[in-house]
Amino acid sequence: NTNMLSPTKQQRQRQQNNPSSNDYLAVGSGSGYVFVFDTVRSELVRAPLARHNHRVGALSWRDNHLLCSGSRDRNIYLRDIRIQDNGSDVVQELVFHKQEVCGLKWSDDSLYLASGGNDNKVAIWDIRYVHKHSQHATPTTVSSQPLMQPLCYGKHKAAVKAITWSPHESGLLATGGGTADRCIKFWNINAAISSKSVKKHAYDNAQHRVLKPMKVIDTGSQVCNLLWSKNCDEIVSTHGYSLNQIVVWKYPTMEKIVTLTGHTFRVLYLAGSPDGQTVVTGAGDETLRLWNIFPPTSNEEEHKNQSNNFVPRSFSIPLHIR
Repeated sequence: NTNMLSPTKQQRQRQQNNPSSNDYLAVGSGSGYVFVFDTVRSELVRAPLARHNHRVGALSWRDNHLLCSGSRDRNIYLRDIRIQDNGSDVVQELVFHKQEVCGLKWSDDSLYLASGGNDNKVAIWDIRYVHKHSQHATPTTVSSQPLMQPLCYGKHKAAVKAITWSPHESGLLATGGGTADRCIKFWNINAAISSKSVKKHAYDNAQHRVLKPMKVIDTGSQVCNLLWSKNCDEIVSTHGYSLNQIVVWKYPTMEKIVTLTGHTFRVLYLAGSPDGQTVVTGAGDETLRLWNIFPPTSNEEEHKNQSNNFVPRSFSIPLHIR
């Protein structure tokens, strides 16, 4: 029944009066511009945001107002979309990667930003010190500010596009490498978090701290996406060459719960539903597939038992794009 999915007139009115980040859609373009749309009103929220010098391949919302974008120009922009002056929405520029930025992900507490690049590195940024230095930023002050340094970084053997933070343990991060790497690596950034060292080195040129992974899992194929379930301590990964599959893992043992097949090309895109039970995947075979893979979350005892016995459905609903 599609009517059950459609908002009522009163709901639409409330959304229009009180827009949230759930109502905003950010779009990165090949020309370097970033557009923000209000999906309730079906219109641009504002003029295009400040332009990158090359295509924008990664976007991530922190909250209703703060958006970060990563580009082939190797830069990451932190943007406040409330600032309407032309070009001044960039409140901080993050420069570290030597090649295209292809992955961005905020931690669940919104304090840390993880960025992945084609230079085979994942960098961790402490965003608390961005606001302190950038509260009244303008295009002139942004360009004149000292460049913020990452808190730490880790290495893969191929591009890092797949990034996910644990919603169950603070400071725990998983990343996936490309075809030459094929690994999922787990990082604990808590060892690098010290109020004294962070405050001292956030804006100086000190040697970046190199993280060592806690655990490394060879998946056998390119890791395109990772998503950590908020309902249970499980992770879903999507893959490209050569297996083009979807795998659900149990953390921390990294035992394979189920392997899902159906896509015939690499699975480039992954997103989770608001209730945390369903994921949608998109691939080069021009299909979207919906998978019911995670159990529901509930504090009731009978539902706990049901969750423990939950088995992901090894089939999908293919939605053809063309």
